[in-house]
Amino acid sequence: QLQLVESGGGLVRPGGSLRLSCAASGFSLDHYAIGWFRQAPGQEREGVSSVNIRGGSTNYANFVKGRFTISRANAGNTVYLQMNNLKPEDTAVYYCAAAYGSTWYYQPPSLTDGSEYDYWGQGTQVTVSP
Repeated sequence: QLQLVESGGGLVRPGGSLRLSCAASGFSLDHYAIGWFRQAPGQEREGVSSVNIRGGSTNYANFVKGRFTISRANAGNTVYLQMNNLKPEDTAVYYCAAAYGSTWYYQPPSLTDGSEYDYWGQGTQVTVSP
């Protein structure tokens, strides 16, 4: 069974940090670009960050630039989202998604077009509160 599994969410105070992980089960991420998305209650899903297959090209939403960093493990089947200086408005369920295809070797997939992604995880809750 092909799955993406997110982990690392939790409760953190404003200004704190969390590192989310996105792990693949049943397939290799070697040919997949990865995107992180989030959805807060009552709001639409929004793109947070994405990275190309090779790992050298990234994309960030304006609201996380300078605070979040996406990276791929040098070996293994995991992609990370390091989140620093967290704010209450970052509270949401965070999802990772995988996009297959040679298109994504040199460029990251979109943060606005979910149809570019082939697999989605179940999400991990991030809550930022005093």
